[in-house]
Amino acid sequence: MTQRTIALTGATGRLGQAILPYLKAEMDPQHIIAIARDPNAISDKEVTCRAGDYADADSLTTACEGADTLIFISAPVVVGVDRVPLQRNVVNAAKAAGVRKIIYTSVAGSGAEKDTWFWDTQKDNRATEEDVKASGLAWIIARNALYLDLDVKTMKEKAASGVYQNNGGEGLAGYISIDEIAFATAKLALSDEHNSKTVNIIGDVHTQQELVDMANDIFGFNIRYESMSDDDNVARMMQLPHVAKRGEQVARMLTGCFQAIRAGAYNVPSDFEAITGRPCKPVKEMMIELRDAWTDA
Repeated sequence: MTQRTIALTGATGRLGQAILPYLKAEMDPQHIIAIARDPNAISDKEVTCRAGDYADADSLTTACEGADTLIFISAPVVVGVDRVPLQRNVVNAAKAAGVRKIIYTSVAGSGAEKDTWFWDTQKDNRATEEDVKASGLAWIIARNALYLDLDVKTMKEKAASGVYQNNGGEGLAGYISIDEIAFATAKLALSDEHNSKTVNIIGDVHTQQELVDMANDIFGFNIRYESMSDDDNVARMMQLPHVAKRGEQVARMLTGCFQAIRAGAYNVPSDFEAITGRPCKPVKEMMIELRDAWTDA
């Protein structure tokens, strides 16, 4: 088993929680440091739980002490909050704590997203990538595809209405489950093979219609896909309570994700097999796993 100590930020988030089991399968849990603003909220008590806040560089430095490698999960988008200095705190804390290697979880994109409402968010991601590369530490930039889990969850919520709508149109985009991203990210942390590389963690590419067709088959839905205008999609997003409470700026950013899909920004080559030694699971297989997990829950 690997004896390097690996720290992980965002340990209470979706991706952070999914990464921990893959690290534990290869390591003594005592060599895993899970970092969150509230360490008591970390569900896995076998690992070392520490407090760390992106807004508090000193807390992050303390949290990272003793770590060889840091998996740095990007900060969520919050209206009125500049993510770049927050994320720079993480990089600086890793340096101050003596971390050797940092892996930053970014977002895939070909550059076609520059003409979309998602670009302001993507610029933050790219700025942090540059901070990581300039840190003097060993580094990997892990650019993730769109979370399949979230799209399927939305389809499930729309099953009663029979319509799944967005402004993605006929664009092809790479999709992947959070679990598959976690598997690949753990592999990057456990090996130095991909150091000094920017890698894409991406699965199959599909249109919105193809995703709906697969979901209908696997989940037994009877929904159709309808493309809509960008402005109508913002209005649709603002009807969702979890988006509305974050404001119209977030609704526009999320609409920008679908603009980027329409532009083909997420149709990029995948490095998944090179990272993990196996192909990414097909989207249909990942959907079946999501269905089974939700049934068991």
